[in-house]
Amino acid sequence: MRYEYTPTNVCSRKIFIDINDDGTIENVEFLGGCNGNLKGIGQLVKGMNVEDVIKRLDGITCGMKNTSCPAQLADALKELL
Repeated sequence: MRYEYTPTNVCSRKIFIDINDDGTIENVEFLGGCNGNLKGIGQLVKGMNVEDVIKRLDGITCGMKNTSCPAQLADALKELL
């Protein structure tokens, strides 16, 4: 199933998430933001359980911001649950 999330307070403008029926992540794509880093995050979470990704990425900050693209991915996944 494919989901679309609009992050807030970060450089990326959209996050597209594909979740398998078994609750694992099939694919993550960010629109905007730091291209290479966000492609890397997408590859690292591929095949992981949604809840495990949330635990790892929730609360990560970026510079002086109280959030980050990884944290926004965790927020998107929390919303999906």
